[in-house]
Amino acid sequence: MKNESNNLRESLWRRKLSAAERAELRAQPDLELEARLTAALGKIPAAPVSSNFTARVLAAIELEEKAAARAGWHWNWRLLFPRLAVAAAVMVFAGVSIQRYETHSQHIRLAKNLATVASTQTPGMDALENLDAIRGMSQSARADGELLAALQ
Repeated sequence: MKNESNNLRESLWRRKLSAAERAELRAQPDLELEARLTAALGKIPAAPVSSNFTARVLAAIELEEKAAARAGWHWNWRLLFPRLAVAAAVMVFAGVSIQRYETHSQHIRLAKNLATVASTQTPGMDALENLDAIRGMSQSARADGELLAALQ
């Protein structure tokens, strides 16, 4: 039905309708109104157009294109602001994600180091028995005042 209506409408624009088509047209009020409008437009005389009308229209189009090309790119804040906002949000999200990843990695390294230290063996009793001798070796040599007085 819709396709037939479109075919009839196109026929109305392109040529005069036959008697059968006009009868079909009367059954559809919107098409009948369009037929009357088409007939009224057909009675209007053609406007006089200069012989170089097409050349003038094409020249005007070319002039507008050149003016648009000369204007170039200009700031349009309504388009630029949402893009900047999205880019800033992505950058903040990426920065926070990287910072959290680094913190998590540092915690894992610390836990591994603590596990390594905890798993090493503690020094045996032999090392603790000689601790005073070891400590004495690391101290700087001082002159013994009593011994020096006894020798003089």
